[in-house]
Amino acid sequence: MSKKIAVILSGCGVYDGAEIHESVITLLRLDQRGAQVQCFAPDIAQLHVINHLTGEEMPEARNVLVESARIARGNIKDIREASVEDFDALIIPGGFGSAKNLSNFAVEGAGCSVQPDVLALTEAFAEAGKPVGLICISPALAAKIYGPGVTCTIGNDADTAAAMSKMGATHAECAVTDIVEDKARKLVSTPAYMLAQSISEAASGINKLVDRVLELTHENDE
Repeated sequence: MSKKIAVILSGCGVYDGAEIHESVITLLRLDQRGAQVQCFAPDIAQLHVINHLTGEEMPEARNVLVESARIARGNIKDIREASVEDFDALIIPGGFGSAKNLSNFAVEGAGCSVQPDVLALTEAFAEAGKPVGLICISPALAAKIYGPGVTCTIGNDADTAAAMSKMGATHAECAVTDIVEDKARKLVSTPAYMLAQSISEAASGINKLVDRVLELTHENDE
């Protein structure tokens, strides 16, 4: 019986949306493992638009759901249509979109809040005890989803780890090729491009995360 996995995207492009390599690696690994995947994104305006060639902000507006549809090849739904009952697990790739669109962590740091529709869905997975995978900068949201004491990783960036600790998370340093698991909460995290120097390095940890999330979905199988 193939498992159904929800994936939340945050736009399209590392500097203002979902990290494309991380998102595609996640979707590829899920497909290779025979999972059924549905992508979601909030139907909201991006914080801003970045020129990925120059790194400069651009004078235009884009929509997170519309931009995320580029990665999902159009097969994506408004996150408000997502129901925890329909899925076995949830994965959120990284990219600045996670810290700019799914939350305002990039602006507010430890004082951040999570976008309401994103928070409602992620909290539903947490309360249902269903496995969740957070990649790259996305684990910065863990304390807002699970509350104080949650264990996760963004690699070894001291400033980000300190902000996460201030929010109540327990940060565990982790190599790019590895994962950190909070067994009580069925939460798996990996640094990916917080540390990765190549797409292969990013894939090494993401593949482990996807594999572990899928393993956790089988724990209650008969």
